[in-house]
Amino acid sequence: MTFLAVRNLCKTYGSGKDKTSVLKDINLEINEGEFVAIVGFSGSGKTTLISAIAGLIYPDNGEILKKGKPIKGPGPDRGIVFQSYSLMPWLTVYGNIALSVDATYKGWSKAQRKAHVEKYIELVGLSHATHQRPAELSGGMRQRVNVARALAASPDVLLLDEPLSALDALTRANLQDEIIRIWEQDRKTVILITNDVDEGLIMADRIIPLNPGPNATFGPEFVIDLPRPRDRTAINHNEKFKQLRSDITQYLMSVGIKVETDNQDNVIQLPNVQPRTANTEQKEIETPEAIKSYQEHLGDPKYLEFYNVTKKYPTPKGPLTVVDGFELNMRKGEFVSIIGHSGCGKSTVLSMTAGLNDISDGGIVLDKKEIWSAGPDRAVVFQAPSLFPWMTAYENVSLGVESVYPHATAKERNDIVEYYLTRVGLADAMHKKATELSNGMKQRVGIARAFALSPKLLLLDEPFGMLDSLTRWELQEVLMEVWTRTQVTAIIVTHDVDEAILLADRVVMMTNGPHAKVGKIMEVDLPRPRSRKALVNHPDYYTLREELISFLAECEKH
Repeated sequence: MTFLAVRNLCKTYGSGKDKTSVLKDINLEINEGEFVAIVGFSGSGKTTLISAIAGLIYPDNGEILKKGKPIKGPGPDRGIVFQSYSLMPWLTVYGNIALSVDATYKGWSKAQRKAHVEKYIELVGLSHATHQRPAELSGGMRQRVNVARALAASPDVLLLDEPLSALDALTRANLQDEIIRIWEQDRKTVILITNDVDEGLIMADRIIPLNPGPNATFGPEFVIDLPRPRDRTAINHNEKFKQLRSDITQYLMSVGIKVETDNQDNVIQLPNVQPRTANTEQKEIETPEAIKSYQEHLGDPKYLEFYNVTKKYPTPKGPLTVVDGFELNMRKGEFVSIIGHSGCGKSTVLSMTAGLNDISDGGIVLDKKEIWSAGPDRAVVFQAPSLFPWMTAYENVSLGVESVYPHATAKERNDIVEYYLTRVGLADAMHKKATELSNGMKQRVGIARAFALSPKLLLLDEPFGMLDSLTRWELQEVLMEVWTRTQVTAIIVTHDVDEAILLADRVVMMTNGPHAKVGKIMEVDLPRPRSRKALVNHPDYYTLREELISFLAECEKH
């Protein structure tokens, strides 16, 4: 008998003209002890589905059966871990887990309940933090508490709703390993909701895509018959892994990735006007001046120079050296990725380059001028979209354009704003307020604003880190499409191995902090223009990927 079954499930929200069908005719059968990953886009209804299985919401039609009996509401037989850390801030690690145990095992003695709580604290490796409160814990440790609390109720089914998506790559990998270890030990039935294909490939027995809504339905399932344990480095040599990864990625892209910037007919022409950030003279040329300034002297080997760049912060115990002698020369028009574990100083290097953080020692030279402070010649796109919420997308971009093109006519400035907003796929949303935009759309505005400034240097600080991986794929394509036209010198800070390879000409790998520095530089000699679809099938891709993963794994040991 099937252990868990979802049959013809439908769910809608709203009423009348505002009625939206989220899920339609969802069918799923899961065997006892199976680990299933459901992969889908933001807004496709993944959380709605997991909440229905948990009994937290009721479907409009269809049914959910566990061991042949319908699920009528929540129960301790289904443990759930959400993306956000739903802990009681005034309780310790012990206290938060004890809440679950006390509610589930009311008939047990105090000593029995205490031993049970301590067992699961030890299981997730938090014995040393038993008496600490959530505010004293890292994000990864807080999520371990959530996992322990769910498991302590001894559920038959563990429901994981994107529990690791807000964590850095290293913490995420460690928790993936922790969950797999617990699953293999107890053989709970697990349903993992994720937007990360690699997470599904490392953890699951099956991956099932949930197609974009409204009326979201399941796509074809992919059986992950890879041997366990699955080592992240060694798996790069497994041809079946490569094929599965390619097939799933291409399927998801085929149903969801629609880069609107491919439509050239609706893109306005850039006016022939020179930005104030350029240092070239006006010339009568066919190429618009906004792009011309990027492309003069492309390949200059020392366009951006870092020499002995060091950053120290004062602490009660004396100065702490976070970045220690960062050295790098960049060519004009080069795209460089900086990658490393959390705390290695990646963002510190970027903020010093932007002029937002003082340099303790050494120097940074851009186009033969030393950087002392922030300026419009350097555009920054941060992880969180920094937009004025009461302004429209157009107005947010226009603010920067007015400061860089004060000498241009109103029509020319308008054309610049519309050109870049159209390029990032916001032609139909440019007059919506920032509060009406999704996170992905807000980040598109940030990218458009950065390019519209016609900077000498584009700085990207994990710009897609808060987005689901499928939206991230789309915006990476948008970024590459616009960058290909301008070839602006660019640096992206990322912890995503695939993003680092996809975007860059070179990947700079940083050692762990403190005293972080350049550990290794990898040339990415892959043809441009690049697409994710082409990349996963390129013969050199997995060699480059393994080199990066091996470096990061080695850093983790030290």
